Amino acid sequence: MNPSVAAPHRGVYAITPDSADTEPLLRRVAVVLDAGIAWLQYRNKTASAALRHAQASALLQACRAHGVPLIVNDDWQLAARIGADGAHLGEGDGDIARAREALGHDALIGASCYDDAGLARAAVAAGASYIAFGAFFPSPTKPNARRAAPALLAATAGLGVPQVAIGGITPDNARPIVSAGADLVAVISGVFDAPDPAAAVRAYRACFD
Repeated sequence: MNPSVAAPHRGVYAITPDSADTEPLLRRVAVVLDAGIAWLQYRNKTASAALRHAQASALLQACRAHGVPLIVNDDWQLAARIGADGAHLGEGDGDIARAREALGHDALIGASCYDDAGLARAAVAAGASYIAFGAFFPSPTKPNARRAAPALLAATAGLGVPQVAIGGITPDNARPIVSAGADLVAVISGVFDAPDPAAAVRAYRACFD
């Protein structure tokens, strides 16, 4: 098992912003790694396959140095090629069971479940390591995303896997979501667009105290 896979399954789940420039992206990620995020997801909806491979590989090295798991968004094949710690799959991103077979027993495989407890149950049955719900609040990244209610976290707590909350979550509104059952809060702009990303990470982490 990679050391990063044993990292705490609680806290800030940072998701990278789209960036065509790898070096500035690595510098921005280094700041939030130093600040104590729990997991990092590589997400880039606009890059070529070659750039995504190069960026994910570079981020994996940075994550390894901090003991933080790197999870690849959408593309379990890329995760397998670079030896990442896992993959996150939304609707239409591939079969969870196939991803599990390719990535191994210890991989972190997540599933977007939006506002649907039935999707969560099916994902866990198929081998998902964690389930993600949201958007809980209006999201600048996905303004038309389906909205989830905090009660959904309590309703699916018995599935026995970490629950991730996403969508417009800020340090000011995160604490009730954590109290409702979220093990991790997933954020893009809340961290990477903050005036001080390290301070933002610390503010999110305080919501778990």
